[in-house]
Amino acid sequence: MTESVITTDAVTVTAVDKVFEAAAGQVVALSGIDLVVEPGEFVSLIGPSGCGKSTLLRLIADLDTPSSGSVEVFGTSAHQARVDQKYGIAFQQAGLLPWRSVAANIALPLELHGSSSVETRERVAELIALVGLDDFGDRYPDELSGGMQQRVAIARALAKKPELLLMDEPFGALDEMTREYMQTELLRISAETGAAVVFVTHSIPEAVYLSDRVVVMSPRPGRIAAVVPMALGSTASRADDLREDGAFFEMITAVREALHGGAPASSARGVENR
Repeated sequence: MTESVITTDAVTVTAVDKVFEAAAGQVVALSGIDLVVEPGEFVSLIGPSGCGKSTLLRLIADLDTPSSGSVEVFGTSAHQARVDQKYGIAFQQAGLLPWRSVAANIALPLELHGSSSVETRERVAELIALVGLDDFGDRYPDELSGGMQQRVAIARALAKKPELLLMDEPFGALDEMTREYMQTELLRISAETGAAVVFVTHSIPEAVYLSDRVVVMSPRPGRIAAVVPMALGSTASRADDLREDGAFFEMITAVREALHGGAPASSARGVENR
């Protein structure tokens, strides 16, 4: 039996504006955002603080609503995608429940969805193995390092086998060595699951290492200033030694120039060099 192939775009953002009401008046956080993320694609959002990266991610996740325009996830509204658990989400803080073990934290979305105990137990075992925590299922969050806690958070986000993973600076609080390890682990996990990923980061090297495309956003009001395809081959084939490759540094320079206004905006869909 052949597996079904997803043909609908993972994320489609069309003419989105987001305006917040503040005591001093309106704050335009996002203006005229158009973006398409394809199934299985890894896209990073990068830009200066306050440019609306996290706001855009929240709109995709239906944690906030656009002031105008539309957001679709796999051809349905962002709201319906949230109801249908079409995506998983992870933040900078792992947000684990301290009174639940690693296994119980991962199981939480399955329990809330009403999965059977057998299904939950089997899925949790799969996920613990996927994130490399086989010997830690019965441990509690305060017994884990920061990197291990983030691996639990990623496993929890993947519990319902989502086709999309939304990540808001999940490695921002980690030391550099752990952060690089987690980046490589995330590429492995995304390749094994086939999920599309939208990833918010402040780090240019992180965005370059992880992504098929890097979306560069302008200072507020946040707009897409450029979309930079990564000429680094498949994300599934990337390894630590890529960080010493000349092509890696060329892509860092390309993104840095785009951040400083040196590159024109590209198509919201463009996937050249993937």
